[in-house]
Amino acid sequence: MNLCDAQSEVKLLLSKVKPSELHKLFNWIRTSDELDELLSDNRKVILRHISAELRAALPLDAMLPSESTAYCKMQQRSRPTVHVDSFLYDEDQVDSLCEEGIFSRSYCLTCGSYKTAPLDFISHSFSISELQFLFENVLPDLSGRLLVDVGSRLGAVLYGAHVFSSASQLVGVELSEEFVKLQNDIIRKYQLTDRIQVLHSDVCLQDTLLQNADVLIMNNVFEFFMEPREQVRAWRFIMENFRKKGSLLVTIPSLQESLSTIQEVLQPSWVEELPVDYDVYLDRDTDPDALRQIHLYRVI
Repeated sequence: MNLCDAQSEVKLLLSKVKPSELHKLFNWIRTSDELDELLSDNRKVILRHISAELRAALPLDAMLPSESTAYCKMQQRSRPTVHVDSFLYDEDQVDSLCEEGIFSRSYCLTCGSYKTAPLDFISHSFSISELQFLFENVLPDLSGRLLVDVGSRLGAVLYGAHVFSSASQLVGVELSEEFVKLQNDIIRKYQLTDRIQVLHSDVCLQDTLLQNADVLIMNNVFEFFMEPREQVRAWRFIMENFRKKGSLLVTIPSLQESLSTIQEVLQPSWVEELPVDYDVYLDRDTDPDALRQIHLYRVI
């Protein structure tokens, strides 16, 4: 049902309500948790449909052959690491894939033995639960604001912001032409073009965009995709241009952790970290440890 049809149905329904009962109905609409739950479910349904469509279009690890730097960095980690995109695969889906023998949660320490250790899983996307937490519990009301996602990749942050927030402009910046096309296909199909735009660009060419941004999202954006020297250049560019007082920065992991790996110093008097209430139960798919990786800062 489209918007016009839905409006007609609502008017028809209201015309059938006794005039003396109308104020009770409107009060119920304003205050009932039942409608909030219904809307929340519908928003998640949209994201799950998008997730399923992306799963069908991507390899199992959701990585492209062109991402050679990311592959190399994963292989250089101290423990075997695999990429499992959290937007595409929730815990139940991962469990099913493990049961089918497609995924494994462990690796053999001695080939042919029972001596095993757990694999490290990493994701370059927020899960649907994490997106809900981000926009409903971490960030304030974003009405009239410009949100920029650096390294938008599959577009999960943009889709999540569209359904969970009122931000007026949602801009993704993505280097990979293949991922840009993938995002644009989804945006057109699901009619999200009213607020979402994806730029095929290096963030270091987007000084004006950063200067105007009210919210900047950075999820594992540089560590796996750039050499240290390039990471330093990108961080310095962001610190020089994302300066609007009161603007909000969301990072995974923390700024301190991201910068310490490249021995870069956080510029003094740039941002202050804000408290985040992590003790929120969203649903059984919520990973408390993943939520604690989300950090919020304000430009001062």
